[in-house]
Amino acid sequence: MVEEKMSLMDKLYESSLKEIKDGQIVTGRIVSVSPKEVLVDIGYKSEGIISAQEFSASELEVGREIEVYVDSIESDAGMVVLSREKAIKLQGWHRIDKNFRDGDLIEGTVRRKIKGGYLVDVCGIEGFLPLSLSSFRNMADADILNRQFKFKMVKLNNLRHSMIVSRKEAVSKERAEGRDKLWETLKIGEVRSGIVKSITDFGAFIDLGGIDGLLHITDMSWSKVAHPSEVVAAGDKIEVMILNLDRKESKVSLGLKQRLPDPWSDVENRYPVGSKVKGKVVNILPYGLFVELEKGIEGLIHISEISWAKRVTNLQGVFAVGDMLEVQVLSVDKEAHRISLSVKQLESNPWLDVEAKFPPGSQVGGKVRGFTEYGAFIELDNSIEGMIHVSDMSWTKRVNHPQDVLKKGQRVDVMVLSVDGTNRRISLGLKQLTENPWAEIAKKYPLETELEAEVIQVAPFGVFARIDDSLEGLIYSSEIDKDALDKLKPSDKIRVKVIKVDVEQAKIGLSAKV
Repeated sequence: MVEEKMSLMDKLYESSLKEIKDGQIVTGRIVSVSPKEVLVDIGYKSEGIISAQEFSASELEVGREIEVYVDSIESDAGMVVLSREKAIKLQGWHRIDKNFRDGDLIEGTVRRKIKGGYLVDVCGIEGFLPLSLSSFRNMADADILNRQFKFKMVKLNNLRHSMIVSRKEAVSKERAEGRDKLWETLKIGEVRSGIVKSITDFGAFIDLGGIDGLLHITDMSWSKVAHPSEVVAAGDKIEVMILNLDRKESKVSLGLKQRLPDPWSDVENRYPVGSKVKGKVVNILPYGLFVELEKGIEGLIHISEISWAKRVTNLQGVFAVGDMLEVQVLSVDKEAHRISLSVKQLESNPWLDVEAKFPPGSQVGGKVRGFTEYGAFIELDNSIEGMIHVSDMSWTKRVNHPQDVLKKGQRVDVMVLSVDGTNRRISLGLKQLTENPWAEIAKKYPLETELEAEVIQVAPFGVFARIDDSLEGLIYSSEIDKDALDKLKPSDKIRVKVIKVDVEQAKIGLSAKV
């Protein structure tokens, strides 16, 4: 009867024990700690023993639950042989294998540098990080060794429990994930911090923390910007507003000026048409001056609005960047961000009474101010200019260049031929100060008069020849032998006769067929 009870108790005890096999990982509880060994209860008929060297100091605590590897169910001493290190490594390998299959990143600690790369502790298992996959360029060893990083498993050997990891691919994946997360948070109209990454002629690229956005030159400032480097520099940390998002094209448009109030919003109230204001010349172009009225507000003085009468062709010869000018507002276009300004409107228009001051037929004095191919400009007073056309410089001579007759700065007397106050034009004449000699010329050189002339110029349509010191005529090409024409040169003497005298047109026609 007693034996039956004992047998029953043994069966009940054995049924309460866990079914444990060699090679298993089981949960145990530390029951005692000695300098060399740690005794662990794994719910088996006898406790297991583990070398104390397999534990860190923080783990050696009685009652602490730990994962252990069953090396042997029963040793020669009748004890269960366990291993803490093997449990950690096996669990680590399972985790490594899962991460490799899932393509996930895993943390590891760089332990030491070896030839061709680094040895990395990943979940208690040593892996190899090739130098080409390290992404540690320009980093000091102190910033690498014994530091934790995330890695991507690129090659696994399950038999040898060996692996190759990549920090480079992990960084790439982290950046991609970071970009995806950032795209989810970006919103049009919000302000973000960014670092100026690079500068081009059309703007600057800003790193928003994994995504680059373009800050266009036109969105840098409300005032005119000649080059982005005037506003930002590479490496600057700036606050920008998101203007537009295009995730499909991976484009982000940014603005700097949009963070500030638009100075053009009430520009019509601050600069009403007709008002007089002061501004600073900030740019000089062939067609006009750009004047800054305030920060972000610029207006244009067109070259035609500089002076009522003086002909200004070289603005840089009259104005300089930085000059302060008083101007009048002509027009304001808030939408186009344009203001038209004028200097001359501040002065009285001298052309209003120009016809009374310079009546046609009157003789006036002036100074030669400049030339064109077709005439000379004469300054009649400080605000009015007139022009002498080349055809009004001589009654008898053909004037090719006005500089042949007049010199810049020379004072001359002229006759006013016509005045157009509306279009601000005065036609002047030099030859009209003397009597028209063509009536006398017609008498002096009647048709068929033969004479010797001097060749001045050979042209495709004929030969210009000097008849006397003050008179030139034209030998028509049809009135000279072609061979003779080809041989002629300036200063040659030629026998001609008069075949036409046009008093109205002030022309005399000649023939070499004598």
